[in-house]
Amino acid sequence: MAENNRDEHRSYILTVFLFIAAATGICLLFRFLRFPETNIVVVYILSVLLTARFTRGYAYGIAATVIATCMFNYFFTEPYFTLSVNDPTYFVTFGIMTVTSIITSALTTKVKQNALEAREKEAEASALYQLTSHLSDAADISDIAGITVKTISDILNCRAACLCFDENGQPEQSFIQQKNTNEQIRRNVEDKESLLRRMENLKAAYVVGAEFYDWPINGREAILGILRIPNEAAEQMSDAQLRLLRSMLESAALAMDSFRSAQERINSKEEVAQERYRSNLLRAISHDLRTPLSGIMGTSEMLMGMTDPEDSRYALAEGIYKDADWLHSLVENILGLTRLQDSRLALNKQMEAVEEVIGVAVMAIGKRAPEREIAVHIPDTVMLVPMDAKLIDQVLVNLLDNAIKHTPPAGEISVTVREKIEEGVAVFTVADRGAGIASVDMSHIFQMFYTTHGKEADSQRGVGLGLAICESIVKAHGGTLSAKNRKNGGAEFTFTLPLEAENYD
Repeated sequence: MAENNRDEHRSYILTVFLFIAAATGICLLFRFLRFPETNIVVVYILSVLLTARFTRGYAYGIAATVIATCMFNYFFTEPYFTLSVNDPTYFVTFGIMTVTSIITSALTTKVKQNALEAREKEAEASALYQLTSHLSDAADISDIAGITVKTISDILNCRAACLCFDENGQPEQSFIQQKNTNEQIRRNVEDKESLLRRMENLKAAYVVGAEFYDWPINGREAILGILRIPNEAAEQMSDAQLRLLRSMLESAALAMDSFRSAQERINSKEEVAQERYRSNLLRAISHDLRTPLSGIMGTSEMLMGMTDPEDSRYALAEGIYKDADWLHSLVENILGLTRLQDSRLALNKQMEAVEEVIGVAVMAIGKRAPEREIAVHIPDTVMLVPMDAKLIDQVLVNLLDNAIKHTPPAGEISVTVREKIEEGVAVFTVADRGAGIASVDMSHIFQMFYTTHGKEADSQRGVGLGLAICESIVKAHGGTLSAKNRKNGGAEFTFTLPLEAENYD
């Protein structure tokens, strides 16, 4: 690029001297033919005007003005062939000639620059229109990259390339490069990690590599790709081409962003539709299962009451009851899940006595595991808390059911309630003396469909809905649910409910 500038300067300097020399030759002819002196002055002014026309910038026109004035003084004022002046009035002529030449040179240069800028803007607008019109027909990100590469290759007369990034912000394994006018090829990326690091640590407009100058294609939130211009073409780009390249990068980024946004909307709609179908199916199945399960539980309970506990048929009826009760609990959790997903979890808050809500939950657990003892610790005075009793009962049942699953038969299980007046909350705690929560599971236990992988859990059935639904119910009440391991072994689940009356729905 520097070599090109030197060649351009030499060409312009030669142009100045050629025009001045030509003007001097013509003026000598005019003097021989005894033309008026004013014609000689006009010829020199014309040479300055032509110099400004065929050179770039003001410097060459001003230099031509000074040289033309000196040539007029040297050849056409007495004493000839010197820069001295016998007649002082020639200084006025020199001044007028210089000012006139400078003004005409400046105006010519300005008009020329305006015309050049207009042509550059017209070319830029035409190129951008061509790019955007083609981008509107692109089917995917690869098409956008291919169209961008072809357009830029045609404008810069080079073999441009484009490397796209995926949705996770990682470069693809290969990039598109223009091979010739009508053909594109794919080349593998040799060192994706190094290229990604260079882009992340980018401090200039581009990164210079062994083969390419790499310009990032930046989207609204992340980098979408890299435009690659061969080194020899990038080094010869003019300022106008750089501006055009930046505009094209913005157009390509906008097209890629728009495509990804549209794709995300389509995917989101598909996910919502699939989730709706799944929720409707789960709801329908759960409703159909709940009635017969209740009948099975009632019948098996009657059979147990009519059978001697020592009879082998009692164990069969008990097994039927427990399995049906487990399925009934699962159905209730699935129905709760569908209500949460459809945002149809309506709270019916009333002031409820804590001991009554806990008593209902303990009684329900007692039917499932009559051999287990649950210690209950509540305040001596009546404690009223605004809540939806049915939903909080479901929370307590799920927490107690988990405690029974993970605690040995002789292990302690307890439910504790206390007030935190300073924080305005009631604190419910379900604790056990089981194996506790594994560290790998601690951050996931409230995720939907997540089940622990310990030995104790392997022997118990579960689909990972209970704790997720508990958390949603507690949050809907304006409270919090947390879990931790106890110092001497076991797990402890704690949830809070606000005591303020304004939390009524």
